[in-house]
Amino acid sequence: MLKPFAVAALLLSGVAASAALMGQAAAPVLVRGTVASLDGATLHVTAKGGKDTVVTLAPAASVATTSVIGIDAIQPNSFIGTAAEPGKDGVLRAVEVHVFPEAMRGLGEGHRPWDLSKTSSMTNGNVRTVGKPKRGKGRELIVDYKGGQQTVVVPLNVPIVAFAAGSLADLKPGAHVFAVTRAGADGGLAANQLVVGANGSTPPM
Repeated sequence: MLKPFAVAALLLSGVAASAALMGQAAAPVLVRGTVASLDGATLHVTAKGGKDTVVTLAPAASVATTSVIGIDAIQPNSFIGTAAEPGKDGVLRAVEVHVFPEAMRGLGEGHRPWDLSKTSSMTNGNVRTVGKPKRGKGRELIVDYKGGQQTVVVPLNVPIVAFAAGSLADLKPGAHVFAVTRAGADGGLAANQLVVGANGSTPPM
């Protein structure tokens, strides 16, 4: 049985490492797309632009799922991760938020660059305050982490998800998938763990 925090440990350490290692030979390769097929340990993912990306799964590869939840699930003291872009006022605007169960608290904690764009960032931390809804603007979060703090505005249309345990059976054709992989000496990509969107949703990381 997959332990959800084991999946998060890989994914969030990959999130943290991706910024520190970006551009280096050992950098993790983040794979996003839809499942084309799974044949044994060979996973074909249709990535952006229709590119076929082949990922070899480790013998004990595990899968987690993400499910869409409402912003009311974010409360003071929730431990979250959020990819964001800087707003015109300098305040971060979330492009996604993932809420961790208590067992994941502290994983990947900090603020770092992220690969969605040249200006995107990833912040993992503890929610200090959740602002009241603002008409047409969503809510403002104050997120604390070791060594710093960020103010993040969560627009109304931003996807918010929670993690749950999954299985290889969730890797069905058409399912949206996200994985932190490593390139081998032959250039092939390998993964130990993956995240799949439940009920047709997309892992927003």
